[in-house]
Amino acid sequence: MTDPTTPAPTTPAPTTPAPTTPVPAASDAPTWPADFAERYRAAGHWKGQTFGGMLRERAAAHPDRVAVVDPGDGPGTTRRWTYGELDSRADRLAAGLLARGIGRGDRVVVQLPNIAEFFEVVFALFRIGALPVFALPAHRESEIRYFCDFTGAAAYVIAGEHGGYDYRKLAAAVRADVPALRHVFVAGPDAGEFEPLAALSADPVPVDGPAPGDLAFLQLSGGSTGIPKLIPRTHDDYLYSLRGSNEICAVDEDSVYLCALPAAHNFPLSSPGTLGALHAGARVVLCPAPGPETAFPLIERERVTITGLVPPLALVWTEAAPGTPHDLSSLEVLLVGGAKFSEQAARRVRPALGCTLQQVFGMAEGLVNYTRLDDPEETVVTTQGRPISPDDEIRVVDDEDEDLPVGATGHLLTRGPYTIRGYWRAPEHNARSFTADGFYRTGDIVRLTPTGHLVVEGRAKDQINRGGEKIAAEEVENHLLAHPAVHDANVVGEPDPYLGERTCAYVILRAGAEAPKPVAVKRFVRERGLAAYKVPDRVEFVTAFPHTGVGKISKKELRAAAETAPGTDPAPLTES
Repeated sequence: MTDPTTPAPTTPAPTTPAPTTPVPAASDAPTWPADFAERYRAAGHWKGQTFGGMLRERAAAHPDRVAVVDPGDGPGTTRRWTYGELDSRADRLAAGLLARGIGRGDRVVVQLPNIAEFFEVVFALFRIGALPVFALPAHRESEIRYFCDFTGAAAYVIAGEHGGYDYRKLAAAVRADVPALRHVFVAGPDAGEFEPLAALSADPVPVDGPAPGDLAFLQLSGGSTGIPKLIPRTHDDYLYSLRGSNEICAVDEDSVYLCALPAAHNFPLSSPGTLGALHAGARVVLCPAPGPETAFPLIERERVTITGLVPPLALVWTEAAPGTPHDLSSLEVLLVGGAKFSEQAARRVRPALGCTLQQVFGMAEGLVNYTRLDDPEETVVTTQGRPISPDDEIRVVDDEDEDLPVGATGHLLTRGPYTIRGYWRAPEHNARSFTADGFYRTGDIVRLTPTGHLVVEGRAKDQINRGGEKIAAEEVENHLLAHPAVHDANVVGEPDPYLGERTCAYVILRAGAEAPKPVAVKRFVRERGLAAYKVPDRVEFVTAFPHTGVGKISKKELRAAAETAPGTDPAPLTES
């Protein structure tokens, strides 16, 4: 039905070509059983709101309040968009997208840095019911080609150039390989061979918008398999997580949230993140780079009250803060998540930054845990928090899925009003990742304290968490195996005091092949279009891999070898 919040058009609606991408079938994204959905609505978790409707309400309530601050290249290039302006921009861009045949159910890969256009684009897509597929600025040809091809993307949105990288060349390469990709839109002054995003702006038209229970977007899972999985989030479930996060983190209309991490990451998007801030009617300040030299002046100038960082960045900030000339006194809360924050590092936050630490442990699939603002200091520095919702169900189980007592370490399973019931178009993986009664197997090893707080002890899945960036070992291994001199490869994580983990690739060369230098192997992987953070930090040549009793390669022993002397060359591995 037509969204009643959409204004009447000021000009006749343009003819809208029929979209060539079909609206996804319900089976594409498993959802909550009817009895659970009824329970969540009755509890007030799902309020029947969409993102487009949420922005419209905020714009109507305070149209002149600043919603988004984009500092650009300096004070002279700063842009400040009010809620009224953001809402209007979303309407006008939505009209332009519809005129180009992009509509409800279409997928659009969005790869934008921390610029104001990110919000203009995603709210326009929300408003027409098209699904943003959130890519990160660090992704390169290998990942973007897959995202566009697998999702049947109708369009791809990029910045022309950012951080010294030309995304137009990337888009040209992807479009050549994915002929079904109909449009590439470029935010910025030079679109090259593609269409400028600004050219889409048109007079608003009536919109057949989404329902609250419809999918809002697709996020990328940082899973352990070589093929990234897509996480389907609905308007209702994601908006509930924002409201819960805002309440726990005391975000209100007077808050100023600094988006220091890439905006498309789930953590800075929703914990409570930029979308949480906009839901509260607060101000979002975009930070072009997360280092203290960029972030600290913005905190001082914009009087930032809250932000979120991954542990490596939190360490950098706490080291830099005591000597900074910038006034950080407005900062009230620092959220740290994306990877486990060590107790020793957590204890440095308050003395260095003078603010309250909140630990965050969550996943794009749903469950989010926070330490509370009134938790004792020992709880804050030694746990990763407790769930948002009273209807978040937590199980800690052994290898046979038997429940363990409080305090025991085991596998974390969860289900709840904002935890998905299955990945998008992944029935085989869903059968492995979800129990028959709908609990998500997170892959985390945790223990539950008597107060209900979780302590994360590690990962069960073969996944590497490099400074908050999740790396699937199999994906990197597949690229290594493409090297003409490589016979076999296995990638594992090794401890790193700064990143938490870094990647170590163990490589067996082909018989008779001339051994390349490790730097040449890294260059080969990078040139295949893999994101820089996925390129192995260390490459070791070995003659054989250790095996288990049933003949499988023992990654457990490979990890143990890497951990024996992380950052140095271990003794060559031999078959066991």
